[in-house]
Amino acid sequence: MFDVASSEVILLGVVALLVIPPKDLPKAMRVAGHWVGKVRGVATHFRSGFDTMLRESELQEMEKKWAAENARIMREHPPEPVQMLPMAGPPADAHAPDDVGDPAPVMTEQPVVAAAPVEAEVEVTKSATGAHQA
Repeated sequence: MFDVASSEVILLGVVALLVIPPKDLPKAMRVAGHWVGKVRGVATHFRSGFDTMLRESELQEMEKKWAAENARIMREHPPEPVQMLPMAGPPADAHAPDDVGDPAPVMTEQPVVAAAPVEAEVEVTKSATGAHQA
């Protein structure tokens, strides 16, 4: 973009050392870096906007070409009108039930579920005093 050679950057550094005192040089470099970052951001934004405009322009041109090609094809091959033929009679399986071949459901006896056995034993626990209870 900007054709800056390394010798030019070195020359700018030497001039900066001569013009800017050493104690102000870090602040000057920060300011210069800030401005370089802003310039890069603007350049990136400009480039992306330009690319977007170019892409949209190309898409519009392609859409025009496609529309012209579709119009040409439709002129060369016009659509034929579709005619419905009358039906001779109802379809062969119009009155057939949907579940042909499925057997009728069979009822089975419900299983008997027994209650779970209850344990009659009592656990032995220790109380806070250390005695056993039953």
